[in-house]
Amino acid sequence: MNKKIVIAGSRSGVGKTTISLGLMAALKKRGFKVQPFKVGPDYIDPGFHTLICGRDSYNLDSYFLGAAGVNKVFSEKSKQADISMIEGVMGLFDGKGKNSTSSTAEIAKIINAPVILIIDARKVAQSAAAVVYGYKNYDQKLNLKGVIINNISSPHHFELLKKAIKDKMSDLIVLGYLPKNQDLELPERHLGLVPVSESSELKAYSQKLVELMEKYIDIEQVIEISQVESENLLKNNLAIKSTIKNIKIGLASDQAFNFYYQINLDLLKAAGAKIVEFSPLTDSRLPEVDAVYLGGGFPESFLQELAANREFKSDFKEKVKQGLPAYAECGGLMYFCRQVKDFEGKEFQMLDLLPAEIEMTSKLQEMGYREVEASADNLLFKKGEKARGHVFHYSRISKIDQKVKRSYNYRKKEEGYSSLDNILASYIHLHFASNLQIVKNYLEKALIYKKSRGA
Repeated sequence: MNKKIVIAGSRSGVGKTTISLGLMAALKKRGFKVQPFKVGPDYIDPGFHTLICGRDSYNLDSYFLGAAGVNKVFSEKSKQADISMIEGVMGLFDGKGKNSTSSTAEIAKIINAPVILIIDARKVAQSAAAVVYGYKNYDQKLNLKGVIINNISSPHHFELLKKAIKDKMSDLIVLGYLPKNQDLELPERHLGLVPVSESSELKAYSQKLVELMEKYIDIEQVIEISQVESENLLKNNLAIKSTIKNIKIGLASDQAFNFYYQINLDLLKAAGAKIVEFSPLTDSRLPEVDAVYLGGGFPESFLQELAANREFKSDFKEKVKQGLPAYAECGGLMYFCRQVKDFEGKEFQMLDLLPAEIEMTSKLQEMGYREVEASADNLLFKKGEKARGHVFHYSRISKIDQKVKRSYNYRKKEEGYSSLDNILASYIHLHFASNLQIVKNYLEKALIYKKSRGA
């Protein structure tokens, strides 16, 4: 029996993440091996999942992977677990475009998983039943099995809503509720939840969540709902055929840089690479590696520390100028530039590998899925190759040397910046599974560099 459950919301902000984390923690306390997943392109929530469950969390996103790829990732990563918990994205039916690609509902149907809907009961009584009724009947192919009600004002309030829901939908299980005013919000930043590396109080938060889950939610019924007869979903092969071995990829991993799709790292390792972590914040030198990968994060919160670590910057910059392949996304792009101006207008010197300047803004600059096409050969792409990713940032490039090459095209925009052939930096977080060739291209460049230095 394959246990799996999708936690969906009627909309954003109803408590999906709180309840998902609480159920994960409660099930782990009971001895379950819980495999977490996140619908969509988010890279912050999976970090919390990983800490709670002790297992890497993976994104299930049909825009990046297609339906077969979603099946493959889900089946492969869940087979060693007792139960899989999938946290949804936005509202249950919200996705990309008119077809709602990669919505929570679509992913639930692809992996044949039952759904628990979270609704917010603030300032509502029997009308909550109408909301649930609409979600239950909007798509008859969706297996919506239960509901959890958040922000209940009293036991009487809960019983009123429960009766209204059961009167209209006798087959729907009302699994319980969470009272309002529980102070359960994780602290937020301009990009969303704070990254796990800054969440020192997560353990106490988790314990509090478990206590509330066990007091107000029927965990046994959640387990009962999760038991679904399911076919073997392995229909696609994401493995990379590669003869490259013993390549070391340096991965920036600290409080400033920690946004990565776990599947990207898995694909690199499957293709023959070893991941070697380093910290631009605290290390004095870059480890001996054959290529580097700097993901996103919150470098803007650590600009003073990054700027002050001159020894590391000097060593890193010298190795890149000697040919070390260096790929950077979003926060990594910021670090590659000459300087970053913070929210107060103070300037901090970064690597100066790209002759460009960044400034933080109070307004979201860009957000959403993107498909890029290479307009020229570069570190990851051959000309004409395509891949998909996601972009979400509050900073912008304020100045850039016109000699900087741009090698991506999307939406009539040029991106993918490089000042040397071995550099590629972009605001786009690429999902490597959207085009496995870019992994091979990257490792081939790393192999050429390794041979050039006689390693």
